[in-house]
Amino acid sequence: MADRIGTGRVILLGVALVALGTFITPYMTTTAGLIFAIGVLAAGGAGMAGPSVLMAATARLVPLQKRGLASGIVNAGGSFGQFVMAPIAISLTAAVGWASALQWLGVLVLLALPAVWVLKGNSNALAAQAAAASGQKALTAREAIAQALATPSYRYLAAGFLVCGFHVAFLATHLPGVIAACGLAPEVGGWSLAVIGLFNIVGSLGMGWAVGRWRMKSLLSLLYTVRGLAVLIFLFAPKTPALVLIFAAVMGITFLSTVPPTAGLVAKMFGTANMAMLFGIVMLSHQVGGFLGAYLGGSVFQATGSYDWVWYIDIVLALGAALVNLPIREAHLARPAATAA
Repeated sequence: MADRIGTGRVILLGVALVALGTFITPYMTTTAGLIFAIGVLAAGGAGMAGPSVLMAATARLVPLQKRGLASGIVNAGGSFGQFVMAPIAISLTAAVGWASALQWLGVLVLLALPAVWVLKGNSNALAAQAAAASGQKALTAREAIAQALATPSYRYLAAGFLVCGFHVAFLATHLPGVIAACGLAPEVGGWSLAVIGLFNIVGSLGMGWAVGRWRMKSLLSLLYTVRGLAVLIFLFAPKTPALVLIFAAVMGITFLSTVPPTAGLVAKMFGTANMAMLFGIVMLSHQVGGFLGAYLGGSVFQATGSYDWVWYIDIVLALGAALVNLPIREAHLARPAATAA
């Protein structure tokens, strides 16, 4: 939708759905109602106004040499919002109760609406004009998807991003439970999540800077390797509050810093005309991994009383993601030349 009708319109719809879904959640009295409000309206809106749409808009608006840093700044913006909104949510809940606090948060989402005006008209029409000027044929959505899925490097990238989703969702969902299982105070879990959000800003900006200087596939491989080593050390080291916070900082640096090089590789391989759609497909693999990380974390703990086997799986997956990114070819795929009318 963003590629075809413009980024601004899609963000308008996405922000409205997030605000609506969040606002009506306290009125839901059934499981189906909660699924509709949170899982359909709010989550669907968040996908519409999320990374795939914003990264595509960034790639179209920013010159190639500045694209990496720009995508890092956009990515860091999401982390900064998470870091800022957490204490606001806590304060609102204490002051007015969880139901009213949730509705206020829904209203605050509307602060994103100025982006609709800034990004109006940002669609693949701009990239298509550039492609025509260079003598290349603009691909239809079906042709772009077929070309991407037939490209091994694109499939490798999606496989690695699935592992990123597994890791991120497991940490976001279960890290407080992991810390509690270690016998540490609940406050340590809260601080750990805050540290992850804070250092994710550092990681996103740093990776955005690095994208323009080193091969993106090498950066991705390095990130997944660092994750695996950090988990391995954490798993066998004595669990103290200091160690947990250090672990959270390392995880924060690698948390979503995978997004700028992943988005950069999609843009480099296929251009920006269909980037929101093609990065959206890669993002879908990330969300599948996220479901598995959250679900297996709870299932394994329920079955064994420990998170250890999930950590073992995570280490193996991190190693696999580090390796699967190495064969990626960082080159723009040739497209058919445009035919004269």
